Amino acid sequence: MDVQSKVFVVTGGGAGIGQATVMELLKRGARVAAVDLNETGLQQTQDRAGAGERLSLHPLNITDREAVFALPDEVISQHGAVDGIINVAGIIQPFVHVKELEFEIIERVMNVNFWGTLNMVKAFLPHLAKRPAASLVNVSSMGAILPVPGQTAYGASKAAVRLLTEGLYAELQGTSVHVTEVFPGAVGTDITKNSGVERSGGTSKDKASAKTTSPEEAGRQIVEAVEAERFRLHIGKDAKLFDRLSRLMPEKAIRKIAEKMKGVG
Repeated sequence: MDVQSKVFVVTGGGAGIGQATVMELLKRGARVAAVDLNETGLQQTQDRAGAGERLSLHPLNITDREAVFALPDEVISQHGAVDGIINVAGIIQPFVHVKELEFEIIERVMNVNFWGTLNMVKAFLPHLAKRPAASLVNVSSMGAILPVPGQTAYGASKAAVRLLTEGLYAELQGTSVHVTEVFPGAVGTDITKNSGVERSGGTSKDKASAKTTSPEEAGRQIVEAVEAERFRLHIGKDAKLFDRLSRLMPEKAIRKIAEKMKGVG
């Protein structure tokens, strides 16, 4: 699918991977409706992009189903159609074990990561189905492949996104809608801060290193996966390693990760 002149809706478009994906789509000639809860972040995306009317901003809480279901008409009124949605928006949990995690936090993580994604899918799928070619992309996580202690609820929410996406891939066979699932590993974003999570030992930026993938590289790979109509994309060596270990020696891999994360919880 050539993204040039196509219309994409990107959630999480005000920061991180979402913002980078917006920028990459615009760079390749697409029109983009950027969605984010953070209006300041959206404005920063617009300032960086300098794309004029090819970029529209939509401050929105994706857990607000009524607002999400009003979004397609808003986007179509500004861009004329919708050819693809890329669900990037997500949050993590505090770095503690489930036994110490309050239900309110678990519900918030699930509401944003799973229900927010499902709200977008349900709202936009009827419109995508009318297009001669369309793309539906859901961003999961390497934490949906193997569990990371201290992020179990987050991993469960992203595992739900994974199975939702794979189910959609099966259900949409023979239609014009191509489905892609994405598993990022460690990406140098501010997701920790943006999730309202504090972690001892430095900020999320302090954690960034040569081992993390840049948001720009992640955005580039996502857009290339759309154009190539790939079913599955692993971003980063860590995500690819998780995938291999989950298939070759899942039990041993879980124990090894648990050992490395002993200090959490």
